[in-house]
Amino acid sequence: MIQFGTNPIAWANDDDRSIGADIPTERILDEAGRQIGFDGIENGHRWPEDPVELRETLEEYGLKFISGWYSTELLTRSVEDEIAAFQPHLAKLKENGCKFCVTCETSNAIHSDADKPVNDKASLTAAEMLAFGEKIEAFAAYMAAQGIHLAYHHHMGTIVETPDEIDAFMAATGPATKLLFDAGHCFFGGGNPEEVLAKHIDRVVHFHAKDVRLDIAQRVRAERLSFIQGVLAGVFTVPGDQEGAVNFKPLLAQLAAKGYDGWIVIEAEQDPRARNPLLYQTLGLATLRRLSKEVGLDFMM
Repeated sequence: MIQFGTNPIAWANDDDRSIGADIPTERILDEAGRQIGFDGIENGHRWPEDPVELRETLEEYGLKFISGWYSTELLTRSVEDEIAAFQPHLAKLKENGCKFCVTCETSNAIHSDADKPVNDKASLTAAEMLAFGEKIEAFAAYMAAQGIHLAYHHHMGTIVETPDEIDAFMAATGPATKLLFDAGHCFFGGGNPEEVLAKHIDRVVHFHAKDVRLDIAQRVRAERLSFIQGVLAGVFTVPGDQEGAVNFKPLLAQLAAKGYDGWIVIEAEQDPRARNPLLYQTLGLATLRRLSKEVGLDFMM
């Protein structure tokens, strides 16, 4: 059974907290839950840190806690130290019944640095990727023992961004490491979403449905803009936006064919001053529901 969710970065950005800082937290929750009708929402810096308070707060608006981003620093610290650092986040996931953890290595990431061109991200050698994959797999095995899948988020400005890097990462890790497939980051990172999803769908446990405005993505590359500058310029949008370049129907059809059972989340950060989150998120959810019905994905009504 499919459930549809959103992420608060459509209203209030996590990488640059000045974006959407004027939007009250209550408005985010009310629009996402009561007005638009999402089943759940991912983590954001506005939510309570206490696991019980978090669950109770979201329940007031008819929302479940889907999961939350966890930044690893395995390139600079041991698996044991990572496990120790993970404990507060693990408590939040367990209290809210989460089945996976959105995970990304950020020790050398530049996506939150407004002064660094996204083109200048770090890369790993083949040997470094193998060593990194070994540590991620060990961390994933620990999560699995706790009843949670590690869902690795390939992401612009990080060491796993391009199709080749996704392939290398998946090859360097084992069965405990799962994948969060993000259509927008895949496309922006130079990939064909249909091809990349088909290659790795057996390990996909979470799906981010974000679209990309191709002209702005090309401008980000050509003008050497930062990831944050690209977001403010409008590089991302929601499914159903006619300015978007990603075709979601064949992606959802792949999920249906594989019997995907999980969350489809609109994680499409935009400048809320330029693009009203209520309008865009409503469009995105209506589009995903329509397309899911067309391809045979069962979802909650």
